[in-house]
Amino acid sequence: MNDSPPVGVLLLQVGTPDSTSTADVRRYLREFLSDPRVIDIPAPARWLLLNAVILPFRPRRSAEAYEKVWTDAGSPLLVQTDALRDWLALELGPGYEVVVGMRYRLPPISQALRQLTEAGCERLVIFPLFPQYASASTGSAVEETLRQIGGAANVFAVSTVGSFYGEAGYLRAVAAVARPLLEEFGPDHVLFSYHGLPESQIRRSESLPGWCLSGLDCCATISGANRFCYRAQCYATTRGVAAELALTEGTYSTSFQSRLKGQKWIEPYTDFELPRLLEAGRWRLAVLTPSFVADCLETIEEIGIRGRRQWEALGGEDFLLVPCIDVDPTWVATAARLIRGAG
Repeated sequence: MNDSPPVGVLLLQVGTPDSTSTADVRRYLREFLSDPRVIDIPAPARWLLLNAVILPFRPRRSAEAYEKVWTDAGSPLLVQTDALRDWLALELGPGYEVVVGMRYRLPPISQALRQLTEAGCERLVIFPLFPQYASASTGSAVEETLRQIGGAANVFAVSTVGSFYGEAGYLRAVAAVARPLLEEFGPDHVLFSYHGLPESQIRRSESLPGWCLSGLDCCATISGANRFCYRAQCYATTRGVAAELALTEGTYSTSFQSRLKGQKWIEPYTDFELPRLLEAGRWRLAVLTPSFVADCLETIEEIGIRGRRQWEALGGEDFLLVPCIDVDPTWVATAARLIRGAG
């Protein structure tokens, strides 16, 4: 019999509105976009952009988009993350207590930490569910978690699972989900679409000043110069998954989606890549979204609905959105191994 206290595991995600109402979406966007790690411009300019440009118009449009993906169980992101929590609890066994915390909205990180305290946990493994590191996602979620931990009377012994963009099990999981769908669909091109970031955030994370975004090959390999570069990590994921799927050079490419106006974002843009592919004679397109481990608004609506609509309007023959790894068994086993290794 093991009387040791369980190891707490905190699965971190960005977050989701509480419902599809415009008021709830506005509340979520205000919290999300007020984060200086997300919109990294001076505070007065950020306030003006948020309150004069974004919040008067975007919540209604975003609410309509969320309505298209919302399920009877709620937000797809939360539903899939809760399912991963349950599968990890089974995989890890009784020596671990697994909870979910959202950086913005519900369930909040504070509630998750309280659950772990009440379960008697003394050690904590923080697991940001973002394969590639970005200050706006991993950095913000970890910072907020540590801030809340530091304010407690009794502080957990803490470790963190780092970026897993090149982790063999993660790459195998992405490929395992995609392989049977690609074999059935028969695409003539596979597009890897990742969430975008402002170029300013890429440069702020570079290890060697002046390296990132300096040329076409700056992301060709991971080195000491760019080991924290989100864009380079995305390209590394593409190379790894393409190798797992035995994709040949020229039959796949990488692009970036979900940009906001007002700043220069990393290229190539996904919505610009679609017409380029058609001009190159590609007609049957499959899209993977490996910066997301759980299907969400950005995968289901932005790519699966709007991306498909754009492709068809341009004259594309057929379009396939490959689902995220969600609770794929290879991913669950890999996540459990990363947690055990960190804890």
